[in-house]
Amino acid sequence: MLSKVNSCGLSGIDGYVVKVETDISNGLPSFDIVGLGDAAVKESKERVRAAIRNTGLEFPVRKITINLSPANLRKEGSAYDLAIALGVVSASEQIPHSGLNRYMFIGELSLDGEIRPVAGILPMALAARDEGIEYLVLPRENADEAAVVNDIKVLPAKNLSEVLNHLTGKTSIERYTIDIDSLFGKNQEYELDFADVKGQENVKRALEVAAAGAHNCLMIGSPGSGKSMIAKRLPSILPPLTFEEALEVTKIYSIAGLLPPKTPLITARPFRSPHHTISDISLIGGGKVPKPGEISLAHYGVLFLDELPEFSKEALEVLRQPLEDGCVTISRINSSLTYPAKTTLICAANPCKCGNFLDISKPCTCTPRQIHQYMGKLSGPLLDRIDIQIEVASVKFRDLESSREEENSSVIRERVIKARKIQLKRYKGLNIYSNSQLHPALIKKFCKIDSEGKELLRNAFEKLGLSARAHGRILKVARTIADMDESENIQAHHLAEAIQYRSLDRMFRNC
Repeated sequence: MLSKVNSCGLSGIDGYVVKVETDISNGLPSFDIVGLGDAAVKESKERVRAAIRNTGLEFPVRKITINLSPANLRKEGSAYDLAIALGVVSASEQIPHSGLNRYMFIGELSLDGEIRPVAGILPMALAARDEGIEYLVLPRENADEAAVVNDIKVLPAKNLSEVLNHLTGKTSIERYTIDIDSLFGKNQEYELDFADVKGQENVKRALEVAAAGAHNCLMIGSPGSGKSMIAKRLPSILPPLTFEEALEVTKIYSIAGLLPPKTPLITARPFRSPHHTISDISLIGGGKVPKPGEISLAHYGVLFLDELPEFSKEALEVLRQPLEDGCVTISRINSSLTYPAKTTLICAANPCKCGNFLDISKPCTCTPRQIHQYMGKLSGPLLDRIDIQIEVASVKFRDLESSREEENSSVIRERVIKARKIQLKRYKGLNIYSNSQLHPALIKKFCKIDSEGKELLRNAFEKLGLSARAHGRILKVARTIADMDESENIQAHHLAEAIQYRSLDRMFRNC
């Protein structure tokens, strides 16, 4: 007898339907699984055999062949257990065949038939919906995540017996739903707020510009000047995620197995801050079984690299392509996976090993050679991806003791949202959402400056020793500053502010 049952596999952050074909024929008893499955898939034979027997059904003592189609795509993990078990039970005519094509079955089986949760449910649910499948049977623990997807009926099951009773009509599994609107209806609350930051008005302004245009930013200053404190508050001024963006972020965390419990949908922009000892693979993704790296986990959010020169040169250099393209492609012999990586990179660094090179109140103990070597870890191509460079001075005592209330994040966020809306309207149909994504042709089209601006930019290049790569960066940042002023054209003062955010080019041009 032959049966076909729907399950699902993962390729990158997307799911695809897997047909579990089961054939039971005469011959020497055997149980074989084909279709390019990994070790976890091969081991499912014993889990399925025990689960069927412990559920009170008969496991056929015949020749059993399982094919996971399409056979040219590698299958990984234990999510096929439930579908394989139902394929065996169906092919042995212990349950009816009719109607199985309306279902997709996902879940790992324990030896007693309990259905255990698996990673990657959200992209699987989306794949089922797109394929026109009506019902999705899955572990109870994964129900919240799958219920986010409209137009598919989610049926959470505790064990194999529940599924069999449902398919035979003895009992029914109740459909599970959640209120998606309520997930976005609440105002996002942030533990960290810009109101906590005393002084540092120029740095807060630079981070506001970075948020408004999704610009990458580098802060350089002495230890204790507040670089990390300010960076950690950046998510509180970013626009809220749209539903489509939230789905994409949640898919990444789902396949990585990092989706928090009782969190069907990630609605807050991610903030990732890896330690400087991180490897290049952990930073961009990969491994024997490819997983998303930190830059993909920060998709539509913030990737914060503290103590930037302390990161390995290999880790820093692999960031160049993802920052430029907004995605990471991981190639293997059998496949090539692409993970999204549209993140805002925020970096913090000391100007030298002792940290006092830019602090006039403290003597620097580093030699010019040591300073050059320390900052030389930051290559020109990497800095080329950073639009804003800002010097962070030490906080003054009078600022710390001041009773003046600082501007809170909600007020700043409203200005950022207004600037982002202007950009979305301007770039409608161009598949970009912020000024930071402008390429040379679009810079020429949307970042025009008058003769006064050209003269100002020329003087800046000559007096500040700016590099050629700074030209496009300055124009993009000036475009964002103009948007924040709701100005259609880039004015001289917009350009002047953008130029000041490249003043640290002088420090790096020889590195």
